Amino acid sequence: MTTATLDPVRIRREFPTLDQSVNGHPLVYLDNAATSQKPRAVLDALGAYYENDNSNVHRGIHELSRRATVAYEESRAKVASWVGATEPAEIVWTRGTTEAINLVSTAWGLNNVREGDEILI
Repeated sequence: MTTATLDPVRIRREFPTLDQSVNGHPLVYLDNAATSQKPRAVLDALGAYYENDNSNVHRGIHELSRRATVAYEESRAKVASWVGATEPAEIVWTRGTTEAINLVSTAWGLNNVREGDEILI
């Protein structure tokens, strides 16, 4: 088994927002549950999407909607492969941490938590 060495300076350079100082110190952003800073590759991909393919996903029969839907589902398949999901349908997108936690607590909790169980957060 090999171990990879992470280069925090190189990784930090990928995030344009982090290339600034606050009160004379390099910006450190730790509120990732609320929103995460995006690396340059993501910002570029978002820009290309909004400039060329911006449309509704799974709701249109026109070309822009088709392209947006294909990109959306290809992303789901890539994430499924990355996390070892059995199939892409196991990947569920949410708008943020609160929605994700509520979804898990409802979907899993209603079927697995019983009266008297203790829940630690």
